[in-house]
Amino acid sequence: MSIQALSSDGSVVIYTDRRRWLWALSLVWPVMPVAACLLASSSDNALWYWGTLVVWYVIVPVVDHVLPPDASNPPPEVVMQLDDDRYYRYLTFMTVPIHYFTLLFSAYVVGTQNLPWHAIVGLALSVGVVNGLAINTGHELGHKKPKVERWLAKIVLAVVGYGHFFIEHNRGHHKDVATPEDPASAKMGQTIYGFARSEIPGAWRRAWASEKTRLARCNQGPWTLDNEILQPLLITVPLYVALIAAFGWIMLPFLFLQAFWGWFGILSSANYIEHYGLLRQKLPSDRYEPCQPYHSWNSNHVMSNVILFNLQRHSDHHANPTRRYQSLRSFEKLPELPSGYPLMFAIALIPPLWFAVMDPKVIAWAKGDLSKLNVLPSMRETLNQRYPQVESNLT
Repeated sequence: MSIQALSSDGSVVIYTDRRRWLWALSLVWPVMPVAACLLASSSDNALWYWGTLVVWYVIVPVVDHVLPPDASNPPPEVVMQLDDDRYYRYLTFMTVPIHYFTLLFSAYVVGTQNLPWHAIVGLALSVGVVNGLAINTGHELGHKKPKVERWLAKIVLAVVGYGHFFIEHNRGHHKDVATPEDPASAKMGQTIYGFARSEIPGAWRRAWASEKTRLARCNQGPWTLDNEILQPLLITVPLYVALIAAFGWIMLPFLFLQAFWGWFGILSSANYIEHYGLLRQKLPSDRYEPCQPYHSWNSNHVMSNVILFNLQRHSDHHANPTRRYQSLRSFEKLPELPSGYPLMFAIALIPPLWFAVMDPKVIAWAKGDLSKLNVLPSMRETLNQRYPQVESNLT
């Protein structure tokens, strides 16, 4: 399906989204744990319960590197029409109930089948990956203006118990991104484990403070149904209580593990790699410069971008938060990750490997000037010694 528009000089611009039908795979990813359950049942092989993790951390990175990166962009003349194409919007809508189906089906399997403990762990972590992608769907929907999309964002975030992301990301992270004040922007020298210890509670505190302030301006206290943090929480709590009541106490470790991996394994991992070490500079006014495209790490790897609704074109997202995923652009001469998010998430779990891969890229991006980077204060002297060119540039 092609889109036509007129350019400023009167010529006709024709654009065809080569990924148009690939985006429909967004309806497949969330049901992978269900498929794993069916395969495990039919083959009597519990290893299938780990299948989603193998696909995410192994197969997707392989496909990412087999397929050539795609840096093509839609011409600016067609962006408005592309954004208005309801096909792309409906895909995000349709993933919302699928996430609930996958959680309910997987809970049923855990609660009614006599699974070995390692199968329960594999399935819980697999559902965690999928529900981490639910946060990504909530991210896409939550940036949009129509009320139906904003409500769908809250509903899909509720499946993994992370409804406050709706507030924290839009009002907090986008304001403070790539500064030391942002708990969702990782500092150079910080491990993902140290990052998550501050990012997860910091996100909740900032979201609650923001919503409390908003409600106070409306002469309301925080304990009201108008509180947009409590709204998704009032879905999560009854849902989880109902699952425990229906399937027993085995739901407690299952629900904890899937939520933990959705929060830490996917969301915190994404936040960790997206702005690692990058820093907005202070202006003479003591304010930070506006967020620029070079304050985000990007990737044009095809398969992971299809799974993540183009989240890896992160620079354009911060420049145009309401722009729909199919219209996000790639920019030249920006910080580029060596792989798509799934492999980078796995590398981040091994801090020495992460530092070996990424720190030289961060240093090279700053041309050896540590003052231009967001550095963990306790690691500054160590990094000066590790990269002598940094120290020489500062003296």
